Amino acid sequence: MLRTVTAPSDQHASAGLRRLLDLLAQGAPAEEFARPSARAREAGAPAAEQKAIEEATLVALRIRRTLNQHRRREAELTALFDTASDLAALRDLDAVLRAIVHRAKLLLGTDITYLSLNDPAAGDTYMRVTDGSVAAAFQQLRLGMGEGLGGLVAQTARPYVTDDYQQDTRFRHTRTIDSAVRAEGLRAILGVPLRLGARVIGVLYAADRAPRAFTAEEIALLSSLADHAAIAIDGARLLDETRAALADLSAASRTIRAHSEAMRRTEQAHDQLTDLVLRGGDTTDVAAAIADILAGGILIHDADGAELARSGTEPLTPPAPAVATSRTSGRAVPLDGTWVCAVLAGPELLGSITLTGRADLEDADRLLFERAGVVTALLLLLRRSVTETEDRVRGELLNDLLSRTGDPGSLTSRARRLGVDLARPHAVFVAHGESAPRQRLYAAAARLARSRKGVAGLHHDHVVLITPTDAPGPTAHTLAGELGQALGTPVTVGAAGPADGATRIPTVYDEAHRCLSALRALGHTGHGAALPDLGFVGLLIGDRVDLAAYVHTTLGPVLDYDTERGTELLRTLDTYFAHGSSLTRTKAALHVHVNTVVQRLDRVGRLLGEDWNAPARALELQLAIRLHRLTQRLDGPPRNT
Repeated sequence: MLRTVTAPSDQHASAGLRRLLDLLAQGAPAEEFARPSARAREAGAPAAEQKAIEEATLVALRIRRTLNQHRRREAELTALFDTASDLAALRDLDAVLRAIVHRAKLLLGTDITYLSLNDPAAGDTYMRVTDGSVAAAFQQLRLGMGEGLGGLVAQTARPYVTDDYQQDTRFRHTRTIDSAVRAEGLRAILGVPLRLGARVIGVLYAADRAPRAFTAEEIALLSSLADHAAIAIDGARLLDETRAALADLSAASRTIRAHSEAMRRTEQAHDQLTDLVLRGGDTTDVAAAIADILAGGILIHDADGAELARSGTEPLTPPAPAVATSRTSGRAVPLDGTWVCAVLAGPELLGSITLTGRADLEDADRLLFERAGVVTALLLLLRRSVTETEDRVRGELLNDLLSRTGDPGSLTSRARRLGVDLARPHAVFVAHGESAPRQRLYAAAARLARSRKGVAGLHHDHVVLITPTDAPGPTAHTLAGELGQALGTPVTVGAAGPADGATRIPTVYDEAHRCLSALRALGHTGHGAALPDLGFVGLLIGDRVDLAAYVHTTLGPVLDYDTERGTELLRTLDTYFAHGSSLTRTKAALHVHVNTVVQRLDRVGRLLGEDWNAPARALELQLAIRLHRLTQRLDGPPRNT
C-alpha cells in the first residue's frame, strides 16, 4: 500500500497521486511513473507538493516491483503445476525426460537445457537427454563424480552456477569436458541435482552460449522443476519395473499353464499306458501306444539289447553308451537324432526304449518319454514275474519227466496245461556254456524253449531243453548258434531223440548227456549235434545201435550214386584204402588204368567232401565200408564190393 504522505490539499498533489494509482492498476512500464512528478514541476507546484509526489512515485515503483515478482512467481508456480500434470500423464521414461528438459528451457528461456543420469556401476553421470544441443561430442559426454560442474553437482547434491564456465576455476576441468563444452559454445551454466530423498539420481542443467548471471529465483525455479522431474523419473522407472514385472508374471503364468498342461498330458499318458499294462497289454501294445503319444518311432529292448517290440521305425541296436548315461542320470538322453531312456527297477537295468523321429524333443515330451520308461519297467517286471513263475513250473515238469517217477498220464496232463503236447515226438537237449553263468544260459534256454512250445530247466546242474522235433541233430546245431549269440560265448549242445511219450524221455536224456560229453571231449566246443552226427563215436556210446543208419549217414551219397548209375565207386574206395591209399596198387588190383582210379576218387571227393581222405574221415569211411559189407552178408549177397 501507499504510505500516507502529509501534503497540502492541492489539486496537483491529488492528481499526481491518482495518476500513480492508475499506473499501478494498469501495470504500466516503469518510465510512465516519472510523468506525474514531471507535470507537477512544469505546473509550478510548490516544493512540498513536488516532494510528496516524488516520494509517492518511489513507493509506487516498489509496489510495482513487488506485484511483478508475485506475478512472475505465480506464473512459475503455474508452469510447475502444468509440468507436474504433464509429467504425471506420461508413462514412457524417454518421453518424461524429454518433457523435463523442454519445459526447463521454456521456463528459464536459455539456449540449451539437458539432463544427465548417474550410473552407479560406472561411478559417473552420463548425458541422457538434451534440448537445443548441436554438438555430438556434448550429447555423448560422461562426467566422473566431482569432474566439471555437473560432476560436482552429482557428487555434492547441491546446485552450482557459473557465469562463464571456461574461466571459472572452482571446477575441476578435464580435457574431455572442456572440449565438449567448447564444441557446444556454452558460457553460463546452471546445474541442480535430481534427488530422491538423500539419493542423487542425476543433474538437470540450463545453459546459455553467452555470459549470464542466473538469479536466485531462477535457481529455485530449476530446483523445483528438478524435484518434480526426479519424482516423475522414479515414477516412470517404477512403472517400467511394474510393466516388466507384469510381463515376467505373465510369462511365468504362461509357463505355469504350459507346465500344468504338460503335467496333465503326462499324467493322462501315464494313466493310459498303466491301464494298458494292467489290462494285459504286451510290449508291442505299449510300444505302439508310446509311438502314438509322442508322434515318433519306438523300440523296446531288453537288458541284453534284444528287440522286444518296435513301432513306426526300422530296427536299431540300442547304443550302449547312451543307455549307460541314461542309467546313471535317470534321464532320457539324446544321441544322433534319437532319444534313449534306460528302463530301470531301482538300480537294476531291465532294458531300454528308443525314440526316433523326434530330435527336437521338448522338456514336456521328454518327461512323458521318461514316464513311458517307468511304465515299460512295470511291464517288464510283470513279464519277468510271470515268466519266472512259468519257468519254475516248466522246470518242475522237466525234472519230473527226467526223474523216472510220477504217473505218465499226470505228466502228460501237466504238460498239456503248459501248451506242451508230449504225444508228439520230442527231443532232449543238454547245453553247456563255456564261460557263461549257468543262470544266464538257463534264462536264454527258457526263452527258446517257450518259443518252440517246449520246456527248459536245471537238472543235476545241467541246462536241459525238451522241444518237439524229429530232427535232433539239426535242431541242436541251431540251438547252439542261437544260445551262443544270445550269451556272447560258445555254447555246446548235445541232443538225442526223438522220444515218443513221457516214459522214453529219461533214456533220451541220458543219451543227450553222453552226446554232450563226447562233443566236449572231441573238442567240438560251440557246436550242436546228436549221436548219429558223431560217426562211429556216436555208434559206440549210443543206446540204440543202428548200423544201417550209420552206414547211410557216412556212405549214403556213394551208395546212391553206384545204385543209380551202376558204377563201382564204393569198390574202388575200399580197394584204395585196402592198398594203403596207393594209386598204383589200386589200379593193379582193379585191373584198370590209373586215370580211371583218379577219376573215380575225384567223384568220391565231390560226393563226400574234400576232406574224405583226411585221417579221421578216412577212418570213418573204412569202418562204414566194413559195416556195410557185414550187413550185406547178413542180409544177403553183397553189392558193389
